[in-house]
Amino acid sequence: MSEYNFNQIEKKWQRYWEEKHTFKAAAKSNKPKYYAMDMFPYPSGAGLHVGHPLGYIASDIVSRYKRLTGHNVLHPMGFDSFGLPAEQYAIQTGQHPAITTEENITRYVEQLKNLGFSFDWDLEIRTSDPGYYKWTQWIFMQLFNSYYNINSDKAEPITELVKEFEQHGNRNVNATCDEDTPAFSADEWKHMNEQEQSEMLLKYRLTYVAEAVVNWCPALGTVLANDEVVGGVSERGGYPVERKLMRQWMMRITAYAERLLQGLEDIDWPEPVKEMQRNWIGKSVGAIMSFPLESIDKKIKVFTTRLDTVYGVTFLVLAPEHELVDQITTEEQRKTVDDYVNVAKNRSERERMTDVKTVSGAFTGAYAINPYNKERIPVYIADYVLAGYGTGAVMAVPSGDQRDWNFATHFGLPIVQILDGQKDLDTQADATKEGRYVNSEMVNGLTYQEAQPLLVKYLEENNIGKSKINFRMRDAVFSRQRYWGEPVPVYFKDGVPHLLDVSDLPLELPKIDAYLPTETGEPPLGRAIDWKYEDQYPYELSTMPGWAGSSWYWYRYMDPKNDEVFADKDIIKYWRDVDLYIGGSEHATGHLLYSRFWNKFLFDMGLVVEEEPFKKLINQGMIQGRSNFIYRVKDSNTFVSYGLKDQYDTTALHVDVNIVDNDVLDLEAFKTWRAEYKTAEFILEDGKYLCGIEIEKMSKSKYNVVNPDNIVERQGADTLRMYEMFLGPLEQFKPWNTNGMDGVNKFLKRYWKLFHDNSGNFNVSDAAPTAEELKSLHKTIKKVEEDIERFSFNTSVSTFMICVNELTQLKTNKRAILEPLTIILSPYAPHITEELWEKLGHNESISYAAFPKWEEKYLIESTFDYPVSINGKMRAKMTFALDTPKEEMEKAVVNDEQVAKFIEGKAPKKIIIVPNKIINVVV
Repeated sequence: MSEYNFNQIEKKWQRYWEEKHTFKAAAKSNKPKYYAMDMFPYPSGAGLHVGHPLGYIASDIVSRYKRLTGHNVLHPMGFDSFGLPAEQYAIQTGQHPAITTEENITRYVEQLKNLGFSFDWDLEIRTSDPGYYKWTQWIFMQLFNSYYNINSDKAEPITELVKEFEQHGNRNVNATCDEDTPAFSADEWKHMNEQEQSEMLLKYRLTYVAEAVVNWCPALGTVLANDEVVGGVSERGGYPVERKLMRQWMMRITAYAERLLQGLEDIDWPEPVKEMQRNWIGKSVGAIMSFPLESIDKKIKVFTTRLDTVYGVTFLVLAPEHELVDQITTEEQRKTVDDYVNVAKNRSERERMTDVKTVSGAFTGAYAINPYNKERIPVYIADYVLAGYGTGAVMAVPSGDQRDWNFATHFGLPIVQILDGQKDLDTQADATKEGRYVNSEMVNGLTYQEAQPLLVKYLEENNIGKSKINFRMRDAVFSRQRYWGEPVPVYFKDGVPHLLDVSDLPLELPKIDAYLPTETGEPPLGRAIDWKYEDQYPYELSTMPGWAGSSWYWYRYMDPKNDEVFADKDIIKYWRDVDLYIGGSEHATGHLLYSRFWNKFLFDMGLVVEEEPFKKLINQGMIQGRSNFIYRVKDSNTFVSYGLKDQYDTTALHVDVNIVDNDVLDLEAFKTWRAEYKTAEFILEDGKYLCGIEIEKMSKSKYNVVNPDNIVERQGADTLRMYEMFLGPLEQFKPWNTNGMDGVNKFLKRYWKLFHDNSGNFNVSDAAPTAEELKSLHKTIKKVEEDIERFSFNTSVSTFMICVNELTQLKTNKRAILEPLTIILSPYAPHITEELWEKLGHNESISYAAFPKWEEKYLIESTFDYPVSINGKMRAKMTFALDTPKEEMEKAVVNDEQVAKFIEGKAPKKIIIVPNKIINVVV
């Protein structure tokens, strides 16, 4: 093959890799391991666009490089194949989600293989495969059978807790549990019936059933996680979401809050992601205290980090969903409160947290008593207080908090100034006159640091509160009222949940007649006929959320066919954890947090050997679309070219970028694009229709989605791979421009020509390389090695281009140069390098070659290019060996033609030579 026929070459090597299982990882090996993984995709019907492979290309380059450096590489791919889109399609068409999912996966696999990724396809997993979700269900069962022992700071079997209850009750138990867990003795435990004991254990289990305020989306018929709600609507579909109290399965992730926080210090992740997790976990050190209510024998508990401001409290605020709202609201305020609650419940937590401008709320009519100064303070509700954070109530100190200040000002509530210790004492008299200072003998004259311990002591001695570390993070909702998800391996007996036997796994999804809730409002699984455990006990009708299967999948890749355990212990011990994980930053507080939680639990159980799952995380940036626009003249079917549009009254419309070449519209393709444009007329400039451009997010609605299949067909997968890396640093956002691919394509053709003579014949010499050739090669090896090690792929592409240009100028065709160059280029352009590797006489894949070592001796400079300045102006350049005597240099300068032209026959007054810097001639 003399021509660079990328279509034939790429198909040939893709077949070879598949038939030979070239990238199969050994389950165990004496080689050092390297585990590179991408966040596995949800297989949508739209397939891949050119933005999707960006992270996959980067991880593939690293994986191929690590094989070349002697590592046993695990580089798998699978599919997060449960989810809402397939189910929504099933609702609309009646087609089973499994069919849609299978079709979409087939399309994805084809596209991924066309790009030449070195995935070990024998390890492919799908979360919707019963053989996979059997183990998701099994892990759920382990969580159900565990509690968190604060003394040992880890999860332990619930059976150990039961033993403690039988011997001593729970008085000595220090475990994470529900706030309302009562104290009981061993005798009281023994007198509880089975149902009562089961309900008590639910207060300790790491997964449990409870009433919880959730994001309910009526249109989708399911509960959504906080990160699935944006601006009060569902992320998928944009449907309204309301806050609702529902009985749900929960995961006690809060038990791991401190470890999740501390673990961030031990992993190499982007700082913005770690900071997002810190904020989501939201650790606060403070105190919890009770404000007794005036009207009923109840107390409002609040958490505060600044107990010293208690003397400035002028009102309390409850979340609209707080359990006491209904009980304390007076009849006079009932309608106002109910109306406000109905409005507030439709706002998402994210919206409520970020909205700092809106001031709204309602007075309940109730009053509470400040336990420190015995003052009577009104109780309001407002949606800036969240039911899921702290206690769902705050003590409002308008002088110290902007939202409290805005609220107090809006409702005409008092604002009391609190003076901070010595620095404010001079203003005490004036403050008292203005009615802004409340005297407090306990802390008068003390600083915040001095006052805090005294206030906490008073709190605890008077049994009105205690010091407490609080976390913003809440337990995770683990139920979805949908069909297309993992069934929960639970049945109910007398309303109490019981686990299936392990031998009954997997509990598979039953057949149903439609994918909608039942007429009585049950989830779709309620439609299953006779779907009961032992034909009498009802199964759980909710399914697991989308994050269940993705919270442990890296372990299943290690041993995907094992039906006895989720992965063999020895195999886990070898692979340990993921060395490189690449994916989007949008998963920072969802998937990545839940994955760390499950991994820590599996570590506590002795099932895995590393506490953190992902050593190194990289968030790839987004490839933005390059949109094209056409300009329609008002009230016509005439379109005017971009340069002439200001002469007419026009409307800009998106046009499909696939019928635009270098911003020139294909007029005939446009007419057939949509029926309404069949009779379109055009006002051209210079015989062409030029489109406008704008950089936007790639989206089908903007018609700027570029299909990688088209690029591969026209210019090849190697061109696409290198171009995506060439666009800029991996982590940055960058615009796509198909026109820019020509440069990369030309580079690959120049590289190909190094191996062929002018007649197109393969022609590689075994002659010894020159010093210049060795210098060009070794500086390239050094740069590419350093770049890959620090994940700077765009600069490597530039380095390859410089090297090939240099070797082309040197007319290099020597094996000693081209063979190492081919090896170092292979992670980036695997198809062309495999072809040339074979032409070089090798029988094995280039994947089994060794990455060449660069040698310092070839990089040492023996000459220096001196700029020559004449009377202060740079006029020439001259190259001298580093050891050239000064007298010889001066003589060569005077005799140089370029210098002679500027000194015009005059004898230089002085020649100043600064070694390895500059030559200055003064005439």
